[in-house]
Amino acid sequence: MGRHHHRPRAGRPLRLNTPDGTITKPHADTAPAEPSVVDPRGDALERARAGYLAHLRVERGLSPNTLAAYERDLGRYCLFLRSRSIQAPAAVTEADVSAFLEALRTGTDGGRPLAASSASRTVTAVRGWHKFLHAEGVTDADPSAAVRPPQVGRRLPKALTVDEVRRLLESAGTDDSPVSLRDRALLELLYATGARISEAVGLVVDDLDSASGCLRLFGKGRKERIVPMGQYAWEALDAYLVRGRPVLAAKGRGAPEVFLNTLGRPLSRQSAWAVLQHAAQRAALTDTAGDDDRRISPHTLRHSFATHLLAGGADVRVVQEMLGHASVTTTQIYTKVTVDHLREVYATSHPRARG
Repeated sequence: MGRHHHRPRAGRPLRLNTPDGTITKPHADTAPAEPSVVDPRGDALERARAGYLAHLRVERGLSPNTLAAYERDLGRYCLFLRSRSIQAPAAVTEADVSAFLEALRTGTDGGRPLAASSASRTVTAVRGWHKFLHAEGVTDADPSAAVRPPQVGRRLPKALTVDEVRRLLESAGTDDSPVSLRDRALLELLYATGARISEAVGLVVDDLDSASGCLRLFGKGRKERIVPMGQYAWEALDAYLVRGRPVLAAKGRGAPEVFLNTLGRPLSRQSAWAVLQHAAQRAALTDTAGDDDRRISPHTLRHSFATHLLAGGADVRVVQEMLGHASVTTTQIYTKVTVDHLREVYATSHPRARG
């Protein structure tokens, strides 16, 4: 009986598994391969990007806003890689990552040129993605490991003076209407607790505990923290809860959130921002011409909260806990603000401070 030799059928390609996904290559003695079928899962770059975003959402618990920023940044990166004929993460080199950083600053990839701070954030997202793919075994190396984000001069946070905060808060509650009571309570709470705007509008009635004088906030990644709140803020909040919120709630469907709009629905971040802007304009604390250095944001109250606490002698780790910072290093930037203020006071007050 003669020996049988197994030969691939004509036109059937050999399938090779690679870290980038399955590719096809025709056998040397077969007919030309048929056109490849588009992978319904998308290309290798898109699959890798989707996998990383799922990891950030499920394993890391990042907020929807942070996830949207990562998705946007990595989307621009993948478009850049495709423009260089790169179809899979394993084909990316360090030179490609460096070229992308240059494109971010100049806009040569067709996107908007970014300032150093925004470019740094985007490169951080790219480095996180490549590090993840390497750890998961998708790639043999991390091409971004040696690429450093652009250096960003650390900008000190803007803080209002105590008198400016007083003027701002007084400008929020101009009458006894439900909306006015709400606006005053919102801004008092932001300054009294250092809460992020998303944390404030996400508060539900069950998060308030007037007996202990504290409230419960949920920060990034739904991390819970308990924060004390002062008497002025509780008085403003009580006035709103008793005389303002019931009127607004009657127009809605029983939303549990503390702060409601005129339709009885939860107040949005954008509406809360507008509340602050209107109060700042009435208090003459913002430049209507749009000067960035005079623009008041919800983070301005957060910065002021931290700066005033430290100036009053609070321990930096206590402030870290109240702000919900994962690292004390983030909080320590406020100590620089306080030291600069002390230096300024000394320079203008001490008789021998000047030569």
